[in-house]
Amino acid sequence: MTTLLAIGTQKGLFLATSDDDRRTWQVGPVHFSGTAIYTIGVDTSGPRPRLLAAVDNSHFGPSIAVSEDFGQTWEEPDSAPVAFPADTGASVERIWQIVPGGPGVIYAGSQPSALFRSTDGGRSFALVRGLWDHPHRPEWGAGFGGQAVHTILPHPADPSSLVVAMSTGGVYRSSDGGDSWAPANKGIKAYFMPDPWPEFGQCVHRVARDADDPRRLYAQNHHGVYRSSDGGDSWQSIAGTLPSDFGFPMVAHPSRPGVIWNFPLTADSQRHPTELRCRVFRSTDAGDKWEEQSNGLPGGPYYPVVLRDAMCADDGTPAGVYFGTRAGEVFASGDEGDSWTTVAAHLPDVLSVRAVSI
Repeated sequence: MTTLLAIGTQKGLFLATSDDDRRTWQVGPVHFSGTAIYTIGVDTSGPRPRLLAAVDNSHFGPSIAVSEDFGQTWEEPDSAPVAFPADTGASVERIWQIVPGGPGVIYAGSQPSALFRSTDGGRSFALVRGLWDHPHRPEWGAGFGGQAVHTILPHPADPSSLVVAMSTGGVYRSSDGGDSWAPANKGIKAYFMPDPWPEFGQCVHRVARDADDPRRLYAQNHHGVYRSSDGGDSWQSIAGTLPSDFGFPMVAHPSRPGVIWNFPLTADSQRHPTELRCRVFRSTDAGDKWEEQSNGLPGGPYYPVVLRDAMCADDGTPAGVYFGTRAGEVFASGDEGDSWTTVAAHLPDVLSVRAVSI
């Protein structure tokens, strides 16, 4: 089995492959050189996986490039596939997330906070008006990285059910295919607001869905790590045995229930790993307890940060886990985080990683 790891950076896309069960890696030449790749989608609904890269060109603006041959060639439309209708008076500044939503359906999350849907495999998109026209939208703020929909979670069995998260605004969900939306933030704290328990306005950094129970969600917030067992009706803290409740990524195992990974940072004003150590933390009981996973990772003092889209897991057995840092390093584990090897170093800032078997 060959594993392909797509690495989106501030200055292009790199594709790494492993043919020996994710022990050693070969990193190919850069694609879209000099262009930021903020996210990568992998669509496995067809006969072979398709790659979709959010290409953020500083001159031409944001677009989505599609590859049907694992990155050997790319198709990019002449006009922007993700664009606001003229009557909105808005323009897409960046594409933060690309997620398959079933055969032929692709979702994209943008800055400013909006959701777009494609029904032709990602070649053209339409604005999901229900979220854009929500009465809360004028009050959504911007996090340090911007105002963006960065998490999109289609329900695995119900195409009418969707969860999104944004900075800042919080978690929203729809049960009618995106026609209407309701906030789902009860129990998530926003300590920086006058009312620390608001209906919306939380700065959620990432949300993941459990492999076995679609109603179980995990969230990394701007200070706060949470679990919901009721689809977002309520949230409870699961940060108890973590060294910090601040960070960006939250990754759920693709097939084992209750298994999640996190990369804690010290605080919002001191964005470096806790104790200046490069450490991933894993829970196998849905966040009740966490264990450190650092075997093979660099020693301290260690300062680089892992961003929200720069950590992922594959669907191998056992699952592979991957993360990249703002120092241009990429690490891989073929045994669910028990040990780590270096995929690449000295790359530009790593913004996103995705893995797929080919």
